Amino acid sequence: MNSASTEEYWSQRYKDAQTGWDIGSPSTPLKEYIDQLTDKNLKILIPGAGNAYEAEYLFEKGFTNVFILDISEIPLQEFQQRNPKFPSENLLCGDFFQHNGNYDLILEQTFFCSFPPLPATRKNYAKQMSKLLRPTGKIVGLWFDFPLTGDLEKRPFGGSKEEYLSYLEPYFNIHTFEKAYNSIPPRAGNELFGIFVK
Repeated sequence: MNSASTEEYWSQRYKDAQTGWDIGSPSTPLKEYIDQLTDKNLKILIPGAGNAYEAEYLFEKGFTNVFILDISEIPLQEFQQRNPKFPSENLLCGDFFQHNGNYDLILEQTFFCSFPPLPATRKNYAKQMSKLLRPTGKIVGLWFDFPLTGDLEKRPFGGSKEEYLSYLEPYFNIHTFEKAYNSIPPRAGNELFGIFVK
């Protein structure tokens, strides 16, 4: 998928209200991680953010340097309507793989599992994550832990801990990468929580 067709795909999903991934609040593992952060000046990116409840939560807690990236304008516009005080210049519409920036922390809310699971794309994801992070910057987030089906249309796309590590280990030190113990009930047993340090 090129950027234009990817944008059309996701915008159509929002228009059709086909947003089964949207849980209506920050996911518990990320919320509990955010609750431990003390430096409100961290520059944070949430790619493929969708309705970005984690960004909303961060902003409410006083984090002012939060950036939301999505390939579709629709969730960004809806986020702005819900959060009129959030700085509009921190709402970024674009392709993650073409994004430039320099961040302390990137929050991964199953974004990895949203694009077709081709090895080249997954390798590019790891490389791009590393490029976007400052030295000792972190990716913190959730990856779905269930087998790939071979269907390149049915999202979310799964994978295994071993597969994810094969892409991430060349660029990151693994602080933790284990089954999430505090997933929301519908995702219990199907998520890995990871902290990766550049």
